[in-house]
Amino acid sequence: MNLAIPYHLENFIGGNFIGPLSGNFIDNINPATGAVYGQIPDSNSKDVDAAVMAAKKALPAWSVLPVEKRFIILNKIAELIDENLEELALAETNDNGKPLWLSKQVDIPRASANFRFFATGIMHFANESHQMEDKAVNYTLRQPVGIVGCISPWNLPLYLFTWKIAPALAAGNCVIAKPSEVTPVTAFLLGKICKEAGLPDGVLNILHGVGQHCGEAIVKHPAIKAISFTGSTRAGEHIASVAAPMFKKLSLELGGKNPNIIFNDCNWEKMLTETIRSSFGNQGQICLCGSRILLERSAYEAFKNHFIPIIKKLTVGDPLDSTSKQGAIVSKVHFEKIMNCIAIAKEEGGTILCGGNAVKLEGRCENGFFIEPTIIEGLDQNCRTNQEEIFGPVVTIQPFETEEEAIALANATGYGLSATIWTQDIGKANRVASKVEAGIIWINCWLVRDLRTPFGGVKNSGVGREGGWEALRFFTEAKNVCIQF
Repeated sequence: MNLAIPYHLENFIGGNFIGPLSGNFIDNINPATGAVYGQIPDSNSKDVDAAVMAAKKALPAWSVLPVEKRFIILNKIAELIDENLEELALAETNDNGKPLWLSKQVDIPRASANFRFFATGIMHFANESHQMEDKAVNYTLRQPVGIVGCISPWNLPLYLFTWKIAPALAAGNCVIAKPSEVTPVTAFLLGKICKEAGLPDGVLNILHGVGQHCGEAIVKHPAIKAISFTGSTRAGEHIASVAAPMFKKLSLELGGKNPNIIFNDCNWEKMLTETIRSSFGNQGQICLCGSRILLERSAYEAFKNHFIPIIKKLTVGDPLDSTSKQGAIVSKVHFEKIMNCIAIAKEEGGTILCGGNAVKLEGRCENGFFIEPTIIEGLDQNCRTNQEEIFGPVVTIQPFETEEEAIALANATGYGLSATIWTQDIGKANRVASKVEAGIIWINCWLVRDLRTPFGGVKNSGVGREGGWEALRFFTEAKNVCIQF
């Protein structure tokens, strides 16, 4: 199939690719080069209205289509994603700045896995029944919500876009979806793939644009009955303030300030390997990254002596170079935010043990947005650096004396998305896991993902859960039917 990328991207509405009704476009910038390499629609409420009209037309047939037929279409989408892995991975890297090998190994395979998982899952999604002895029987119907909005972030563009869209479609909904305006290309290509796979026109509509115009119009539209959003806590708070008074269903997967809790009895070699990944994977631009490394004091100096030399050797370079371990920061705005956070850490009395500087490359990437992996120590838990999400290649390290102190430090932020615990004492691991305030806990590993499990956070890290039956429940409404004997 033809996955050519035009200079001017178009919205995907009613099975057709059309420009923004306003005629306005915004620049798309390659973060590795700093150069404009395309433009995307600056969509607004008129484009959302057109998408909703297309979805309304498609909903009656799609919502009652047998699940076996939905499976065939969604599974075909997964197959086409796999067949076009090379083109999709290159588009993802050019848009996001992540190393090409990472896009090939993680982002695109996970996107196809999302469609394949929910295509299969919907055929096993069962309703409940409850018998009241000799009085009556109740059975529960799970029916599509209708038209839903899916808004995804820039850090794992196709990966998280499909994580929302796939269960919504599998459950029989029609979708109005908005990718991040910072990383739009693979979402545009997904429209082509869905068309090729035979997805009926209007079932999935993909709109491009900024949050204040396009995203706001999706959240406010009265015909859109549910919103699934992944992004910053600040944006999630605004979405909730708009959607809650309209009684829309909400799933909000928001920020994190995740602790890596390391005890001195852990498997040292495995811990170091995984902590490198959890600290600096995807340039630290993953909501699950462990940005606060909490170390039992007896292991503190040994950890520094091993960890810092390894991090200093992580190659920051052209994302298209297979030897690059760290790629570009996603945008100039985010690059400047991270650099400002590093400056704040210094003002707060932090000591930069490694990194802390912008990286200037030569050649095609001389104007790109690159930052050294950065390790900071000497800060207390109440400072901004240890309280606010940086979302970049920056971690702090802090010592603790006791298990109780480790738990207190881990819980001492407004966030509660994930945590990682390193110890070979299974009793200690379970005690700590039960007391850490987070929606996801990994013990002696990181980012081991079973798509059947609930995904989401507590406190300021979000509302609701995604994944497995949780996602299919969110995108359906429960209706109880009672029959008296």
